[in-house]
This record gives sequence, structure tokens and C-alpha cells, in this order.
Amino acid sequence: MRWLHHPQPPAEVAGLSDAAGISPVLAELLLRVGVARAADAAVFLEPKLADVADPFLIPGMEAAAARLAAALERREEIVVLGDYDVDGVTSTTLLVSVLRRLGASPRFVVPRRAEDGYGLSRSAIDRALEQGRPALFVALDCGTNSREETAYLLAQGVDVLVVDHHRAKENLTAGLLVNPHVAADDEEGEGSRDLCTVGLVFKLVHALLKLLRARQHPVAATIRLRDYLDLVALGTVADLVPLRGENRILARHGLRILQENPRPGIRALMEVAGVHSGQDIRPVDISYRLGPRINASGRLGDAAVSVELLLSEHAGFCAEVSLQLDSFNRERQDIERLITEQAERLVEDHYADAPGIVLYGDDWHPGVVGIVAGRVSRKYQRPCVVLGNEGVLAKGSGRSIEGVNLVEVLGTCSQLLASWGGHPMAVGIAVPKENLAAFRAAFAEAVYRHTVGGRAEPPLNLAVWLCPEQVTEELLSEIEALHPFGQGNAEPIFGVRGVVLRQRPEVFKGEHFRFSFETSDGRRLFGVAWKMSDRLPPTGTPLDLAVELRWNFFQGRKLMQLGLVDWRMAARD
Repeated sequence: MRWLHHPQPPAEVAGLSDAAGISPVLAELLLRVGVARAADAAVFLEPKLADVADPFLIPGMEAAAARLAAALERREEIVVLGDYDVDGVTSTTLLVSVLRRLGASPRFVVPRRAEDGYGLSRSAIDRALEQGRPALFVALDCGTNSREETAYLLAQGVDVLVVDHHRAKENLTAGLLVNPHVAADDEEGEGSRDLCTVGLVFKLVHALLKLLRARQHPVAATIRLRDYLDLVALGTVADLVPLRGENRILARHGLRILQENPRPGIRALMEVAGVHSGQDIRPVDISYRLGPRINASGRLGDAAVSVELLLSEHAGFCAEVSLQLDSFNRERQDIERLITEQAERLVEDHYADAPGIVLYGDDWHPGVVGIVAGRVSRKYQRPCVVLGNEGVLAKGSGRSIEGVNLVEVLGTCSQLLASWGGHPMAVGIAVPKENLAAFRAAFAEAVYRHTVGGRAEPPLNLAVWLCPEQVTEELLSEIEALHPFGQGNAEPIFGVRGVVLRQRPEVFKGEHFRFSFETSDGRRLFGVAWKMSDRLPPTGTPLDLAVELRWNFFQGRKLMQLGLVDWRMAARD
């Protein structure tokens, strides 16, 4: 790794430290995320729900809320269709929950990956209409570019509302649309463009309740929006949208609810995932424990079961479904492990020098290829698309690396694709099989141009350099105010200079190791390195460490632990 450190101007660090009454280390961390004034620091460190903007500033929101209000007043039948990932599942749960509280009985449906494919497909719509045509059809986390599908519904006398955050192309929905990315030049919607769909649904519900409260609706005044922020935090963190602005506010408060008072379905899921209620809940718990289990049902089965879990108040049902999702997740892990091994062999044997990687396996399960793409992309530090077999199409997902926008890259290859969409870092994609070779070449060429030619050693960006004596529990407590970490607010990696290990690191489980060292003031610091047993640092010689600082909860105790990211021989001045 290339260790990089771009220090903030010392005068600005000192000025913010003095004005905000914080340590120079915290001041430098704030400057790195664009917080330069004491007033802004206070807002960032203590985000308040009162700072969430008026939902009616989002283009299309007023019409959307009015249509939902009319459906409630006329007691119309409503169908909600949400995508099968965590964002779609939580969006569906949130909207259905609130509509039920307001007296409606909405039906919901989740596309089945194997039968319906991605998004607002005709087969998913037809399945949703099997029990009759509703007056209003609401599509969540999909549908922005589904003009033919929404026109199909409108032709049957069904009104359509789409709430989505995916990038708009040319074939926009024919129904009502709430998507801040459509009005690209609209300044009013600019502050909401980082929201994922569950964040937009939260804003929609806020707008709906404001309308109904103004009309003296008897129930609207009793609904506390804060009670639904756990769902918003789940979807926001899992969907990898930037945790800044309103996302930071919603995620911060939602994580607190997950920690203090999780709903029965989430509590049961936390138990099978080994996430203990009462302890600090972090985005990593969603990304690696809760989110994958919710996603697993959509990848291998029917994601409607995840919606049922999050809606349920019945402890027995929640326990049973959570065990089912856990089983799905273990099955997903086994499939993913096998495909990852095959994918990495393909890279080594055929695409070792390709700037961008496109892989296809005839028997690869489409439900896990996105995870495999992420693993391959991280290992080889290149954008990667992994595809499985879907009849005449090769379908799958792409994942990118820092500095490469997949939306822009795929835009140059779009003539070879049957469909595609997503975000700069993650996309879904379908390629006619006869175009695979041409797409592989075009993708590699587009990435090459995007990166101005070739690949570089993966960067390791250090937030701040510390000496060992600065690594204290007080510092870690101060850093706590920067949570939640995620996209747009990366967890800081600290460089620690001049560390000398006196004892050989202890390898455990064959691939990890523990280490410790003493500071000059007599304290012993402890750390762990995951999957680094093939790179044990030497003893008795000065080292530079790149570490993350975290709390480790063990047997009721809360201890500081260093997470080793990389090490090198100490740099000489």
C-alpha cells in the first residue's frame, strides 16, 4: 500500500481547536470532512433531528403526499412494491407500517430475483395484481426508468407513484415520481440527493403527516417519526450512501434506537447475528451482520419474508424467521466462497493486467455475484463486474474503487448492454451473451481512460500521525462524536510512529494475530490484525503502524483496541 497523508494547515487546526474547545486531533479530523467553523463543528458533532429539512423542498414530494392522503381519505386499495435489498425492504416496511397506523390495509410485494429479475418488471407487477387492481401502486427503490411498466399500470386505471434514488436515464416513469436525481439542475432538491430510498420514504411520510395534521386527522398527531429511524438507519448504512448531511442525522439517531429499543424483528435478528442489544451499535454491525441476513432472503429466496419479519410484533414468529434468514446467509456464504475462488483464478489466469475486470460463470448464482464483485474489486484494486447466467443474458453486479465512477464508465458502454443502473460505486447490469467479449474490452478501455492509464498501488490514506503516547482512551472517546462512519465520513486511520514490539505477535485461528507494545509513559496498548498472519511484523525494531481505534467489548468490559490495517519499517527523517 502507498501510505498517503495530506495534513491540514496547522493554523486552521489550531484555530478550530481553540474556537470549538476540542483537541487538535479532533479538529484535524473535522477539517478533513469539510467542517471548518466552530458552529459547523457543533452541528456535526451533535446532529439534531430539528435540523432535518422541510420534506416539501424535494421535487415531486407535494404531489406524492397529496396522492397518498387522497388514497387514505377515500379508503382506496394500495399496493406497495419494494426492491429486494435492505434499502427496498426497509422502505417497504416503513411505508406499510405508517399506512397501517393511518387506517389503511396496503398489500405489499417484493420482486423475486429468480422469477421477476430486478426492479419494476412486468412479472412482478402481474403477481402484485393477482389479488385485484389497486387504485394506487407505489414502487420503492426502483421504477425511475420504467416507463413501459408504469404505462402498463396506468392503462389499467391504476395510479402510480415511484419513490427512488437511482440515477435517471431517458426512459422515465410515466407516473408520479419522487427522485432528487431527476431534477439535476433543481437547487431545491440538492440537499436530498444523498438520501437512499428509505430516507426519501421517511421524508414522504413526514410530508404526509404534515398534510394530515393540518386536516386534523385523528391518528396523524399520535405518530412519532422518530420511532421509524431504526429502519432508516438500516437502509441508509446498508446502501452505502454518504453519511453526511441529513443521512448523518437520520443514521445517528436511528442507530441509537437500534441500540436502545429495537423492534421485535430486529431484536430477534440481532440475537442470531451476535449483535448484543445495549452495547454500541455501529454501521459495521449493519454492514456485516444484520444487512447480509436481510439481503440473503432476496438473494436466495423471497425477500417478502424479511418485510414480514420487520413488520411483526410476534416474538415467536420473529425468532423463527430470523433463524431462517441466518440459514439463508450461511448458504449464501458457502456459495459466495466457491464463486470467489473461481473468480480469482480467472483473474490470475486471464485478466491479471486488465484495468477493469469483467467475469462470467455459467453456473454462478446471480444472487451473490455482487458480493463477489466487491471482494474481487478490493483484492485487485480494480473495478469489477461479475455476471451469472440468466438465459440469453449475463446478469450481475459491478463494484468500483475510489476515484472510478461506474455510472460514467458504463455510460460509454451502454450500447452493448440490455439494462443497467445504480450508483458510482455499485451497479446492476445485464449483457446479451453475444456481447460479452465486446463489453469486456469496452469496459477495460473505459476504465483505462477514466484512470488516465493503468493502475497504481492501492492508497492508504492516513487521517493523522500520532506518537504512541497520544493513543489514549480519552482520544477514542472524543472520536466517538464523529460516528457514524461510512461513505463520505470514513473511519479515520491513524499512523503511529516509532512502535517497538518486544514480544512476538500471537497468531490465532491460523490467519489472524494479536500484538501489544508499551508506550514511554508505561501504558500497554493492545491490538489485533485480521487475516494478516502471513505478514507478521518483526520485534525489537521501530515500526510505523496504520491503525483504527475501537472499543472492544469483552466479558462486560469496554477496552480500547487497535485494529491494524498495515505496517512498515519506521520511516527515517
